[in-house]
Amino acid sequence: MTDVAFQSGPPDIPDKLYFKIGEVSELLGVEPYVLRFWESEFPVLQPKKSGTGHRLYRRKDVELLLRIKHLLYEKRYTIEGARQSLQAKVRTVKARRPVTVQQELFATDPWPEIRRQLTDILNLLK
Repeated sequence: MTDVAFQSGPPDIPDKLYFKIGEVSELLGVEPYVLRFWESEFPVLQPKKSGTGHRLYRRKDVELLLRIKHLLYEKRYTIEGARQSLQAKVRTVKARRPVTVQQELFATDPWPEIRRQLTDILNLLK
């Protein structure tokens, strides 16, 4: 694990669907108990659990853990500071997210417009 801790740049994340806690621990260069602690401190981090109770991390969980490690170990944030930084990032991403066609169409109740158009069609047919 010590080799990973001194690598420059983020580690390459293998192309897998799920990772066990030991694999993630090796990727990040931290002990498994650190990952379990971060789980309790960062509500956005919620890995799935197998039927036997083992943690299964998805790629996005591993990417989030890399970000948390960067904030805590390299930028020297406190746990609270890292939590606030992640929440601020989520807020700015949500604010910049483009509006989809479905969101635009259903932002308001579509029924009054549909009724109006159907009434116009009925009036044309009379």
